Amino acid sequence: MEAHFLAGFLASLALIVAIGAQNSFVLQQGIRREHLLPVTLICALSDALLIAAGIAGLGALIQSSPVMLDVARYGGAAFLLIYGWRAARRAWHGEHLSVEANGPVPLVTAIATCLGFTFLNPHVYLDTVILLGGLANQHGEHGRWFFGAGSATASLVWFFALAYGARVLAPLFERALAWRVLDALIAFMMFALAASLLGGGNYY
Repeated sequence: MEAHFLAGFLASLALIVAIGAQNSFVLQQGIRREHLLPVTLICALSDALLIAAGIAGLGALIQSSPVMLDVARYGGAAFLLIYGWRAARRAWHGEHLSVEANGPVPLVTAIATCLGFTFLNPHVYLDTVILLGGLANQHGEHGRWFFGAGSATASLVWFFALAYGARVLAPLFERALAWRVLDALIAFMMFALAASLLGGGNYY
C-alpha cells in the first residue's frame, strides 16, 4: 500500500507544483502574510475532495457532458479575466499591496477568492478530478484510495510550503516595484489561461 501512496504523492506534486492561478494567489497571500491557515486548508481540503470525487467517478461524468464542460469553460474564463484585469490595473497604477499601506484583505474576501480559484478554474478539475482520479483508478479497488491519500497529502504539503515559505520573499516585496512586476506576471498568466479556455484549449 505504501507504493500506491507514494505514487499518488509524486503524481500530485508533478501536477500542482506550477505557478498557476491558484498557486499564484496562495503565493501572494504568503508574501502578505494574510489568512495563511484558512487559505491553505481550503486549497488542500478542496483538492482532497475533488480527488476523491474523481476516484468515485465524477471525472468520467464531466468528460461525457458537453454542457458541464461549457459551463466550466466560460465561467472559469470570466473569473480569470476579472482577476487578471484587477492585477493589471494594480501593476499599471503602481499600487503597493502592503498590509501597512492598504490594510489587510478581509478574511471573507480571501476565502471567496480562494474558493473561486479552486472551483471556477477548469484546470483544477483537470488535475484533480480527471487526471489524478483516472490515475488512481488504475491501482485497483483498494490501492486507488491509498493513491488518493498520497495525492491529497502532497497537496497539503505543497500549499503549506508555498504559503509559509513565501515569507522569505517578504523583504523583496517591501518595494512597490516588486509588487508591480508580480501583478503584471499574474495578470499575464490569468489572461493566458482565460484565452486558452475561450479558444477551446484542451483543458479536459
